[in-house]
Amino acid sequence: MTPEAFPEELADALVGVQRLIRRRLRAGMTVPRLRGAENELLRLVEDRPGIGVSEAAKELHLAGNSVSTLVNQLVRDGQLIRETDPADRRAARLLLTEAARTRLRDWRERRAALVRHQVDRLDEADQDALRAAIPALRRLAENLHEEADRP
Repeated sequence: MTPEAFPEELADALVGVQRLIRRRLRAGMTVPRLRGAENELLRLVEDRPGIGVSEAAKELHLAGNSVSTLVNQLVRDGQLIRETDPADRRAARLLLTEAARTRLRDWRERRAALVRHQVDRLDEADQDALRAAIPALRRLAENLHEEADRP
């Protein structure tokens, strides 16, 4: 692979793996599937319980009204709780429902089992290469996130 082709091949491989994992996991779902932004918002609220709508919008790099729409949908579907912030009665804090916590936990467990099974099918050299790539992939994600935060 040429140095010029590397970025595109890396991006294609990452997208391909993610897409196939999602498709395989969706096949066994018994609840209506969440759109990507809904799932991202739930995961953000799980990581930062009590986050506000505007902060969530900033973190997800989405317009505030888009996140408000997602919040309304997820509240209506029983996945999110929106409560008034005691420090600022005009603001809302977001919390997961027990149903959302269960859904995220089940998804993670199923995803881990699927990936574990597929990684176990690889030879030891490929497994070692994937393990060694994880820190660099995390740094790549951090760089992309930091760059998106710059004005």
